[in-house]
Amino acid sequence: MIKVGIVGGAGYTAGEALRILLNHPQVEIVFVNSTSNAGNKLYDVHEGLFGETEMVFTEELPLDKIDALFICSGHGDSRKFMESHDVPASVKIIDLSTDYRDESDGFVYGLPELNMERIKKANKIANPGCFATAIQLGLLPLAANGLLKSDVHVNAITGSTGAGVKPGATSHFSWRNGNISVYKAFQHQHLKEIGQSMRQLQPGFSHDINFIPVRGNFSRGIFVSTYTECDLELEEAKKIYEDFYKDAAFTFVMDKNPDLKQVVNTNKGIVHLEKHGNKLFIISMVDNLLKGASGQAVHNMNIMFGLDEKCGLNLKSVAF
Repeated sequence: MIKVGIVGGAGYTAGEALRILLNHPQVEIVFVNSTSNAGNKLYDVHEGLFGETEMVFTEELPLDKIDALFICSGHGDSRKFMESHDVPASVKIIDLSTDYRDESDGFVYGLPELNMERIKKANKIANPGCFATAIQLGLLPLAANGLLKSDVHVNAITGSTGAGVKPGATSHFSWRNGNISVYKAFQHQHLKEIGQSMRQLQPGFSHDINFIPVRGNFSRGIFVSTYTECDLELEEAKKIYEDFYKDAAFTFVMDKNPDLKQVVNTNKGIVHLEKHGNKLFIISMVDNLLKGASGQAVHNMNIMFGLDEKCGLNLKSVAF
């Protein structure tokens, strides 16, 4: 059994990680750390866990008792944690914040469709961002074949859980319900890691990725619409995508125009292609809390420990 600890245990990503790990056949959860909730039952915060566990949050950090550590702290806090704690070298670390996605301090960028072999050998993983995951799934096959030859235009809408558990002016129900809005147009923080991955596969890539993020009036999921100039016929493009993802455990190329509910509550990524004139139109979508966060983190853990990639992650979509 893999003995696991979780830091930053009160947020959405920690709650989803717990939901998966409590039912993972190869995992034992040793501790869930949260200073503000120490002594409370996990289900006092993550109410969906009622009936699943009687575990409580703790202030303690018995890092010498675990094999893997999930850091679910806020952006900026993961680096502070790593700098202020002596994590044993034997402990594999999976960080869900933005702090190490530049692959600093020995972290490997944990997008399995991009870095599978490196993840297998890694001790420290920087889990990708949710928007970044969804957008990259739509672009990786093109970059791998040197086919990103012009600007890329992206419109992506996300559910309210992408804003985190703390309520804010743009995440509470009265504002979000029946409403949409654009934010961080052309300057979203995930653009940095997307560009990094594109250049990894297609050195010299220097075109703009024009990204318009949209707040959606639903709880979870990311739906991405991308287009870029492409000389390939549709069937040629599909062949490139199908070949690229042929061994992927969770990413699939779909002929039918998909809808978001096909990925919600799963660790799947779905990609759909269309050709319109000289433009390749790409739909890609994930559940922002699973394939875009905690599900991908557990997938990375499975790879790091040599388990079946799908172990603990056979989740059914919320189709209706």
